[in-house]
Amino acid sequence: MTKHDYYGVLGVSKNSSKEEIKKAYKKLALKFHPDRAPEENKKDYEEKFKEISEAYAVLSDDEKRSAYNQFGHAGFDQKFSQEDIFRNANFHDVFSEIFGDNGFFGDSAFDMFFGGQRKRHRSGRDLIYNLTIDFEEAAFGVKKKISFRKDVVCENCNGTGAKNGKLDNCSFCNGTGQVRKVQRTVFGMFQQVMTCRKCEGTGKIAKHKCEHCSNGLVSELKELNINIPAGVDDGSRLRISGEGEENKYGAGDLYVYIKVKSHQIFERDGYNLYLEYPISFPQAALGDNVEVPLLKGDVKFKINPGIQSGTILRIREKGLKHLNYDRYGDLFVKVHVKTPEKLTAKQREIFEQLAENSKEKLTIKKGFFEKVKNVFL
Repeated sequence: MTKHDYYGVLGVSKNSSKEEIKKAYKKLALKFHPDRAPEENKKDYEEKFKEISEAYAVLSDDEKRSAYNQFGHAGFDQKFSQEDIFRNANFHDVFSEIFGDNGFFGDSAFDMFFGGQRKRHRSGRDLIYNLTIDFEEAAFGVKKKISFRKDVVCENCNGTGAKNGKLDNCSFCNGTGQVRKVQRTVFGMFQQVMTCRKCEGTGKIAKHKCEHCSNGLVSELKELNINIPAGVDDGSRLRISGEGEENKYGAGDLYVYIKVKSHQIFERDGYNLYLEYPISFPQAALGDNVEVPLLKGDVKFKINPGIQSGTILRIREKGLKHLNYDRYGDLFVKVHVKTPEKLTAKQREIFEQLAENSKEKLTIKKGFFEKVKNVFL
């Protein structure tokens, strides 16, 4: 199904403020709320209500709105799933201004979009672990053992929170997992079927509390071996599925955020490495074959005669391995010519002779540079 422009759906401009977007959505949401639909148009109202609610969920969120403005529907839909779009959307503030009821709309909106028993049955929370590694470990990859505490399902009650796992029907919803709420407003009577908060939609509650846990969960120290792939950069995030906190509906994910230490001589830009390499004046004037250090070992490299201080030389494929495929960045070597701070009498004589020859624009005698090389190298 082709999606329409979110701004057009709400009838606002791209420069509209959050308050203007909220006002436009509130007006349309009241008009197209499915509970107000004539029976013959109920499906049309539901589709329209979903469309305007999706537009509001995106345009009321700074991050999502910025991504939508930049990429449009095509790029935005690749980055955000339907559930991502509605996550953290604050519908409650919009409807509480009219209905004056906590929770009247927020959860039911998700029920409408994703089904009545959607993630009131949510898996456990995602966890974040911050890991610091050395520069070389980021370059070549490394295995690390990490430890952290997490909630896991209590084995004594199988996560039910009930002694011996015995459950009774919820008295609040009579075991149905849902409650019906009717709200009288100036716009008429609104009826909404909502997930029961007492039993979280299961229809069951504990007859007696489990003595070994809190709500079916116990805290556990977890040790985990993880593989850090070659090429990760500072700020990289690794997702380890199913290693977050648990509950009776499933486990969340563990996100490992990587902090990479700086290196003493190398700097990184993407997959390229940068190095400042000092050479002597004779090497700059005469050229030389040198050994340039790498993260592992070194590489031979030719410096041509007459090179200037600050020149950047490129050594291909001696940088870092790309994270997702078998390619390497380059090493860029910035040559820095060292000027001697103290000179011997012999060195001074040679420099004076060079200066005199340069000043008078005379032809330098054969063997002069060889003499320089013998004195300084």
